[in-house]
Amino acid sequence: MNKFQYLFHTRSGRKNFWCCVLSVVIAVIFLFPLYWMLQISFKSDMETFGKVLTYFPHQFTIDPWLANLKDKDFIASLKNSFINGFLTMFITLVFGIPAAYGMGRYKPKGFKAFLLVFLVSQMLPASLMLTPMYLTFSKIHLLGTYFAPTIAIAAGSIPFAVITLRPYFKSVPVSLDEAARIDGCGVAKSFFLVMVPAVKTGIVTIVVISFLNGWNDLMFSMTFNVKPEMRPLTANIHKFQSKYGTKWNCIMAYGAILVLPVVIMFIFLQKYIVGGLTAGAVKE
Repeated sequence: MNKFQYLFHTRSGRKNFWCCVLSVVIAVIFLFPLYWMLQISFKSDMETFGKVLTYFPHQFTIDPWLANLKDKDFIASLKNSFINGFLTMFITLVFGIPAAYGMGRYKPKGFKAFLLVFLVSQMLPASLMLTPMYLTFSKIHLLGTYFAPTIAIAAGSIPFAVITLRPYFKSVPVSLDEAARIDGCGVAKSFFLVMVPAVKTGIVTIVVISFLNGWNDLMFSMTFNVKPEMRPLTANIHKFQSKYGTKWNCIMAYGAILVLPVVIMFIFLQKYIVGGLTAGAVKE
């Protein structure tokens, strides 16, 4: 019996076949908007607004992409988005990893209540925190700087980092830490050279998620940085809309550039991201 016959002559084979078909259908449904955005970004204005709907560009052009890349405002917004992403990632790692290590390795008094605070903080809508954060940043003169939005974004990323990394640190054998201490490592040296490398899969997950949180931010950046030159990419996508019409091909090229880092990260780091989220969810 060959593989094709096995698929249809056994119950498990038929089940696997239909699961594969369903997976392909779901993948096509979720990837179609991405394909539609890309194919419109390579169309000319005439084809974009033509009466006949086309599913791939008949007049292939990169003018919409060049219109974005030659725009000084776009380059400034691109820089701002990268700054938001990297600063959010840095703040999340600096505070999230040590906190996760402490909660995974030790159980201080009030541990459960402290963990509950982290869980509840994930449920609060970002709009609820805007006013108190704005008043706080105003008093400490952080408004109009890159630190205001990134600290606000990191405030939501740090609890996620702690909840995700805590099971990792808890699963690392205490004997590794003790062996490092016997070999002459101090607390800090043992933490950086032994414990952190042992949970690198979870850390990669936090790096990607925290960077994307900063990269995709709109609300905090628009609230705390009112200067146009400090706006991220997510805030300037409207510039191709005017009273004379909407340049959909340029907007789609803009959107493609905006999602490109997200796609690249998930393509090359998906095994770490999926493994980090699932392992962090079940390890105790």
